Amino acid sequence: MIIKSAEFIKSIANSENLGGLDLPEFAFVGRSNVGKSSLINSITNRKKLAKASSTPGRTRLINIFKINSQFYLVDLPGYGFAQASKQEQASWQKLIGTYLENSKNLKRVFVLVDIRHEPAEKDKLMLSYLYTYNIPFNIIATKADKISRGQINKQVSLIANTLGVGLGDIIVTSAQDKKGNEKIFEIIENLI
Repeated sequence: MIIKSAEFIKSIANSENLGGLDLPEFAFVGRSNVGKSSLINSITNRKKLAKASSTPGRTRLINIFKINSQFYLVDLPGYGFAQASKQEQASWQKLIGTYLENSKNLKRVFVLVDIRHEPAEKDKLMLSYLYTYNIPFNIIATKADKISRGQINKQVSLIANTLGVGLGDIIVTSAQDKKGNEKIFEIIENLI
């Protein structure tokens, strides 16, 4: 897939402003600091489309990006950021849940996990949530450039076992060298 245009459309702070999107949607969700913004920038080939930050938990809104006037990429708030208040975390969870349960055009959720670490309890809860609501998803293991090639298969097996998914359900990516981008595009192209 060639990205000819990628534009920021809007940020959504509360569930009353959800809706109004008229194209297929592909959502990215994961723990804070898992690399959602970096991956979105990598697959769109835009350095600053999604705001990447060295401080975890910066994405506190749902950010919508229109790609090639064909579909939307939806950057959901990161979960598991300890420095946010419980009230803030509950607000983000409600916003994410409302979006996931009510989007009419949601085609796939990409659940991002850091390949260097065993998935956390919140990652397992997210998958359980997606299964409960019958929302199709793929697992994306980010930051593959941060470990050796020899460690990748071992970590993918750990992620698959921890999350109860098949090895083929995990896409290994690196925002640095664009590893895995073609697999993500293949999924998107098959669904638009």
